[in-house]
Amino acid sequence: MNWRGHRVVVTGASSGIGLALARELALRGAHVGLVARRAEALDALAGELKSAGGMAIACPADCRDLQAIKESFAFFEATVGPIQSVIAAAGVGYPTAIDLSNIEQTVETFGTNVLGVIHAFHAALPGMLRRREGHLSAVSSLSAFKGFPGESAYCASKAAVNTFLEGMRIQLRGTGVGITALCPGFVRTPMTDCNTFDMPFLLEAEDSAKRIIRALERRAGVACFPMRMSWLVGLLRRSPDRFLQWLFSDYNAKALPGSPPKA
Repeated sequence: MNWRGHRVVVTGASSGIGLALARELALRGAHVGLVARRAEALDALAGELKSAGGMAIACPADCRDLQAIKESFAFFEATVGPIQSVIAAAGVGYPTAIDLSNIEQTVETFGTNVLGVIHAFHAALPGMLRRREGHLSAVSSLSAFKGFPGESAYCASKAAVNTFLEGMRIQLRGTGVGITALCPGFVRTPMTDCNTFDMPFLLEAEDSAKRIIRALERRAGVACFPMRMSWLVGLLRRSPDRFLQWLFSDYNAKALPGSPPKA
């Protein structure tokens, strides 16, 4: 894949992995559509990337709002041209309270992590199918492969993303449109900065962005990284419930409603 002149939209571009992806893609010559809720942050990023010789357009929208996403994608296409790739990187996560008392945070988690992906794909896919060309991807997580105590909502939302992408990937075979599920482990972002527990094999957002781009270039169906964290999750998937209850007991004691979001 040659990124120079490639038209790609990144949701969640104002921070974290989305921000790192936008910067890396712009450095490689892509025309990047920046989508997130914070218009001022997007304008500042677009100015930064243009000053560095890149091409970026701020297209503010809340990924939970289908109409807003459709309008932001349409604005990008009217300005630059048809979208060739979408990377849905918007995401939130909160600890799941044992009594589900933080239901609003659970609803927000599914709204952003699941509907945000579906909305982004809905806005771009019809045009890609007409042109028989395009690529859709979403930042999921290695936590999609196991329901961890205290993280039920986050894990379930990412599992839903993986399953949705899997079905779409099979259904779209032969159409010219590819699908990639991107499943990182722990990544240093503003959302993980608040974590007080050990995050094994922690990646920097910039490293994660480069790994994602390599996965997109080889049009991987599913990309799990880093490998050692993937192996660890595989072991935990096979662990008995009593072991995981013990392992997460201290974390769950602190996972109260109102806790900061985690990635």
